[in-house]
Amino acid sequence: MSGLLIRQAGPSSTVQDLGRTGSQRFGISPAGAADPLLLAIANTLAGNAADTAGIECTLMGDTYEVTAGSARLAVAGDVVLRIDGEPAPAWTAHKLRRGQVLKMVGPVKRGLRFYLAAEGGFAVDPVLGSRSTHARTGIGGNEGRRLRAGDALPLVRNSVTEAAERRFDPALLPGAPDRLRVVLGPQDDYFTPAGIATFLQSDYTVARDADRMGCRLEGPPIEHAKGHNIISDGIPLGAIQVPGNGQPIVLMRDRQTTGGYPKIACVIGPDLAALAQKRPGDVVRFTAVTGEEANRIARDRATADAALLAAIG
Repeated sequence: MSGLLIRQAGPSSTVQDLGRTGSQRFGISPAGAADPLLLAIANTLAGNAADTAGIECTLMGDTYEVTAGSARLAVAGDVVLRIDGEPAPAWTAHKLRRGQVLKMVGPVKRGLRFYLAAEGGFAVDPVLGSRSTHARTGIGGNEGRRLRAGDALPLVRNSVTEAAERRFDPALLPGAPDRLRVVLGPQDDYFTPAGIATFLQSDYTVARDADRMGCRLEGPPIEHAKGHNIISDGIPLGAIQVPGNGQPIVLMRDRQTTGGYPKIACVIGPDLAALAQKRPGDVVRFTAVTGEEANRIARDRATADAALLAAIG
């Protein structure tokens, strides 16, 4: 069987698809790609369905050797690539034969996360309907853990055909919003009017310990009105918890499924990838929208994303 040998691994590369659904009621995190559009672009370049499992790289990427047959690989992200030591463009599909090596050189130039897809996908067994890795619980992906040097990832296809390679112009990507849009609640009544004003009017920075579970932010403390504990309830993607220190935490793809801190707001779905691409020290600002506005923005974004993917060669 054809496959990829990981000759060198980045700090936090994992197998991800769009995440597992229907299991949060059992306490199982959905995981999934932090930037679903970039994963979909990589997959479309490789000739796959948008939700095929690929590899999510964080800041630094990996080095891959094709171990048999041939493979078509595509990378979505502003990262320097070399094939057998020669420069190769990102945002492009490349056919590699047995023994050829694709190396991601240095940190990604823009953002934090980028994606690699292989034509046909990876022959990784799904767990609860998804191949996404949740490293904290050891579920899914590559034995439920980050990639390491020496790992062998099997590919579904032993060989790929000759074809004109697809390309994507990253200038077509939607711009990141100046302020992350949020819907207030469900426990915004646990905060004083001054606390909500602080949340919406202040600059926060991404903390060094932000990760796929939660994007911890640092800035002016948000004032509670009724304490900082609630009866634990479900945590939707993008929920913003505020513990006793008043510092907000945006819950991301690897989040816990329930929690006992009040949630001041939720980041709307279309803006979560922009947050996932921020590095420690980057500034985050918020603005409130209504639920109706959030739904309209989500519908418009889904339509635009579908058109963008359809336009890829």
